[in-house]
Amino acid sequence: MEKVEQVTEALKKATISGDEKKAKKEKAKKEKKAAPAADASAGPLEMNPPPSFIQERIELFDRLYKEQQEELASRPREDITITMPDGTIKVGKSYETTPAEIAKGISNSLLKRTVVARIDGETLWDLERPLEKSCKLELLDFNDDQGRFVFWHSSAHILGEACERRFGCSLCIGPPVDNGFYYEMALPEGAAVQSTDWAPLESIVSKVVKEKQPFQRLEMSKEDLLKMFAYNKYKQHIIKDKIEDGTKTTVYRNGPLIDLCRGPHVPDTGRIEAFAIMKNSSSYFLGDANNDSLQRIYGVSFPDKKQMAAHKKFLEEAAKRDHRLIGKQQELFYFEECSPGSAMWLPHGMRIHNAIMDYIKEEYWARGYDEVMTPNMFNVSLWEQSGHLAHYKEDMFLLDVDKEQFGLKPMNCPAHAMMFRHRERSHKELPLRLADFGVLHRNEASGALSGLTRVRRFQQDDAHIFCREDQIKEEVADLFDFMRKFYGILGLTFKLKLSTRPEKFLGEIETWDRAESRLKEALDEFAASDKDGGVSWELNPGDGAFYGPKIDIAVLDCLNRPWQCATIQLDFQQPQNFSLEYQTGEAVQKGEAKAAAEEPAPPAPEAEAEKDKDGKEKKKPLLIKKPLSPGCARPVMIHRAMAGSIERFTAILAEHFAGKWPFWMSPRQVIVIPVGMGFLDYAKEVAALLKKEKFYADVDSSGNTLQKKIRNGQLAQYNFVFVVGDDEMRNRKVNIRYRDDTSTQARDVPFDLDEAIQKLRQLKSDRGMYNPFPHVAEAKEEKEKKEEVKA
Repeated sequence: MEKVEQVTEALKKATISGDEKKAKKEKAKKEKKAAPAADASAGPLEMNPPPSFIQERIELFDRLYKEQQEELASRPREDITITMPDGTIKVGKSYETTPAEIAKGISNSLLKRTVVARIDGETLWDLERPLEKSCKLELLDFNDDQGRFVFWHSSAHILGEACERRFGCSLCIGPPVDNGFYYEMALPEGAAVQSTDWAPLESIVSKVVKEKQPFQRLEMSKEDLLKMFAYNKYKQHIIKDKIEDGTKTTVYRNGPLIDLCRGPHVPDTGRIEAFAIMKNSSSYFLGDANNDSLQRIYGVSFPDKKQMAAHKKFLEEAAKRDHRLIGKQQELFYFEECSPGSAMWLPHGMRIHNAIMDYIKEEYWARGYDEVMTPNMFNVSLWEQSGHLAHYKEDMFLLDVDKEQFGLKPMNCPAHAMMFRHRERSHKELPLRLADFGVLHRNEASGALSGLTRVRRFQQDDAHIFCREDQIKEEVADLFDFMRKFYGILGLTFKLKLSTRPEKFLGEIETWDRAESRLKEALDEFAASDKDGGVSWELNPGDGAFYGPKIDIAVLDCLNRPWQCATIQLDFQQPQNFSLEYQTGEAVQKGEAKAAAEEPAPPAPEAEAEKDKDGKEKKKPLLIKKPLSPGCARPVMIHRAMAGSIERFTAILAEHFAGKWPFWMSPRQVIVIPVGMGFLDYAKEVAALLKKEKFYADVDSSGNTLQKKIRNGQLAQYNFVFVVGDDEMRNRKVNIRYRDDTSTQARDVPFDLDEAIQKLRQLKSDRGMYNPFPHVAEAKEEKEKKEEVKA
């Protein structure tokens, strides 16, 4: 059959997506233009003599560091208490006792594995930096998320040192990221990093690690920083842009490298026992295509070689599961150059897309959601009203229409707020749950686009719940139940974090406290309701959105990789921005209501039209914010999503299942294979009956051998192979092979067709991932036993 053979052929070929081909071409052009033809590893390992700015930088650092140490030595030493996580109290001296000393006092092995300290549950602290006052102390290792980020941040500095020593480059930024770290730099004369530079850089890194260079922290004024980095225009820009006049910030030194950095870091470079460069690419300074083109080198590191080996094995498995490869092999989606970042969903891809949407819509019906549809394009005054324009303008697609500026919507919440306020609302309508699968557009940078995980055009299972403050807990509890059911049927686990009030926030502290309290109660009850004890949550202090606390949900796939999908956010600000209100049902004082109704509105003063910086009259706001009406209250707005972007969620599932889709969402559910052409009509009849039940069924009518047909069906990831021959045709049966159960892979036991269809119907209804024909395997075993007895 042509369809099956096309998919099978795709599986056998290692193909590269259009995006990857384009990237390879661009990279090849740059290397050809900027790099010498000779192998880069054939030249000197590092520059000799080293760049002059290195010594000049060190001299200024040494002088200022000496002054800092003298000042610290003059500070009074006072007795302090250090409280450990288990309640143990340690006694120390301010500006003298370090976290490293506390760790060593407990055990040398603890000190060796500790990466960084955390003070009072919030502030990360260098292990060798003296404590300044009494505090609570935690010692974090590489397994802690923050500890791992510090470890990778220090590794980035080591990579930066190697790059300076090899290239004499101007370093820009070197942050930790989710799967390692990178350093961005400008090489002299616009040269490009080559893959042949990796081994020499790793060789320099090995030297740096063996030297066990200590990380030294120094506070510097803005003026001194501008002197220190006078040779580097990128650091100059960052210093001038980010550091206020008259203030100080820190640099860290390891060996000859001195870099602008808040820290903290590991005690010395010897902690980085396993280091590898993973890739290099080009980038733009500050991510802006109008700025200079730079070089970026990515790496990863671990405290020991065993973890590095495990990581590389993990990457091999992840590469096999890459959703872009699966999408190509199974003909699910692709991208066209004329619309970058916008997936072209093929028929089999839409089958998966629709299965996800259908499930969510079923849950919406059961949970009291109302589906709505809002326009794709709005006047930018809507985004000004909501406050999004100031934050999202660069990520929006803007258009000029009738001398007005419009934007394609990047999110649904402002439109849903408008929908809530279009008429008077009563407390009896709350909670009001509005769900919207509308198309969204975000102007992601071209370099950030990556298959379905980072796109410009997408849909999401977006919904907003408008409720009373006292309904928050109940609504969040229902969202937890939704989440557990949804992820549970897919075999996904998750982690929860409660992010609380940040330093800069809107609203009253009392309102925040009440909302956070209700979220904590809902989280505690959800964790307690889990019989297996697998659900827990962490507090993430000060990381809430400015408009309200939120619950961050990280989904873990079968490789234990975290993905941000679901979100639950409380919003007190949008109801104020749009003057949302509902009648509380509490009787308004008759006199107050009557006075409010009868009192004539005072005439509005003739205000001078507000003007912008160019002297032009400012456009009037979409809505005039107004105080609450008598007897009314503001609703709380809950932003929520379960799958998030359907595109991204499809990518996650493709990699989670490695292309072996569960039956209920599979784009290829059954393939019917006749053992010979004489049984093709019966095979077509079987397929027609399956299609009548809305199963995706195909017939292999090719001239291939039976074994090749079965193999092609397995490679194409059909959930079931129905083989039909003379016995099956005469008795209206099918011979069943289940993809995920090897015990059913032999043609031995025919199964009644009508019963088979009934079991598939039940499997789809259950959205199950089980074998509905277990007795097929049992019958096969029984038959084998009988044959053994006969023998």
